[in-house]
Amino acid sequence: MKTKTIRQSVTFNAKAHDVFEALMDSKKHAKFTGDPAKISRKVGGKFTASGDYIEGVNLEVIPDKKIVQAWHSSDMPKDYYTKVTFSFKQEKGKTKLAFIHSGVPENRYEDLKQGWKDYYWTPLKAMLEK
Repeated sequence: MKTKTIRQSVTFNAKAHDVFEALMDSKKHAKFTGDPAKISRKVGGKFTASGDYIEGVNLEVIPDKKIVQAWHSSDMPKDYYTKVTFSFKQEKGKTKLAFIHSGVPENRYEDLKQGWKDYYWTPLKAMLEK
C-alpha cells in the first residue's frame, strides 16, 4: 500500500499545558470535537475518539511537550495503524504545535489532511481562545 505523510503546524493563543490537556483529557477532548472520547495518559494505554471512529495506543507521552500515538480509523484497513506525533513548543504565551501523521494510505490523504483542520485545529482553537 502506498502511504503519505501529513505535516501541519498550528499556533494557539494558549499555554502548551492547555493544548496538551485538551488532547489528552477525555472530557476536554470530547468538548472540542463534539464526540465521545476515552483517553489513557499512560504509555501503552489505549484511547478512543470520535465515538468508535478512532482508536489506538499511546507510544510516547511527555506532558506539555509531546504525544506519539499509533492511530487507527474505522475507514482504514483492519489492523492497520498510522502514527501521529504532536510536538508542543511554548513561545511568549502561545503554543506552536508541530503535527506529523505518517503512514497515511494514499487514498485517505486528502480527507485526513483536511479533517485534522476541520475537526481538530479549528474547534480546538475556538475552545482554547475563548
